[in-house]
Amino acid sequence: MIAVVGHTAIDHLFRVPQIPGRHNSTYITDHKIYFGGGAANIAAGIATLGERCRLVSSVGGDFPGSDYDLWMHNLGIMQDFTLVKEARTATAFVFTDDAGDQETFFEWGASVAFATAEAPALDFVHMATADPDFNVRVAQMSEFASFDPGQDLLRYTPDQLEIILANIDILFSNNHEMDRMCDMLGLERDALVASVPMVVTTRGAEGSVLCMDGEEHQIPAVRVNAVDPTGAGDGYRAGFLTAFERGYAPVDCCRAGAVVSSFVVEKAGTQTNLPDWDKMLERYRKVFGEPGEIFT
Repeated sequence: MIAVVGHTAIDHLFRVPQIPGRHNSTYITDHKIYFGGGAANIAAGIATLGERCRLVSSVGGDFPGSDYDLWMHNLGIMQDFTLVKEARTATAFVFTDDAGDQETFFEWGASVAFATAEAPALDFVHMATADPDFNVRVAQMSEFASFDPGQDLLRYTPDQLEIILANIDILFSNNHEMDRMCDMLGLERDALVASVPMVVTTRGAEGSVLCMDGEEHQIPAVRVNAVDPTGAGDGYRAGFLTAFERGYAPVDCCRAGAVVSSFVVEKAGTQTNLPDWDKMLERYRKVFGEPGEIFT
């Protein structure tokens, strides 16, 4: 079973002509509400691909019995939730412009409960956006861990980041997050990459890069008619982690991640177009050919 730690949230996705600069304004051309939260998106992707998944998260009094609650039950996600009855479930306000640039404003809501929650000891865990101290404790107690700092990176201290990096097996990040971590830790990118056994850096339309054992592997993006980039990285992690759990080689895991990500961006909403394993494999074979052998 794959455990995922982090936010369950409600996504408010807005379309605007252009992200306005400071002291400027713009108008909204579209506004839709979807299920979201980085950890919940990854968990939904893993469950849809057919792998067992445990979601360690925190939700508000508005969640039990909601459509989102029912959706998770139908997917078979094991809910390991802290319920904060007096709070709202975390909410993300995501603004995307016609050029594909994004800005996100995140209301933590019930997710503040992570700060005082007891961290579980897990065999295989992915730590998504969540309270930094909670993720530190999870990293220290878990057998095998992966981590992506996401947009919560600004909440980490250098010390917290150093502890997590010393206790993980896989680091996921995009180029911006990688640069920021290097700045926070005073490291060159090569030194940061060398400090973790496996590093996956996503680069949007330019694909992704896998670094391990001193080697670098370039993985192209899967070209589709992209409608909305929100949740692409979460889809990538879901595909990678599911393939990894099933014993595929890391390069093939990256390719599986790229394929799942390509489904996500075809529709607005982070959980509206997730593929099952057969659909993922069908597109995988068209783009990359047959995946390599499974290692047990």
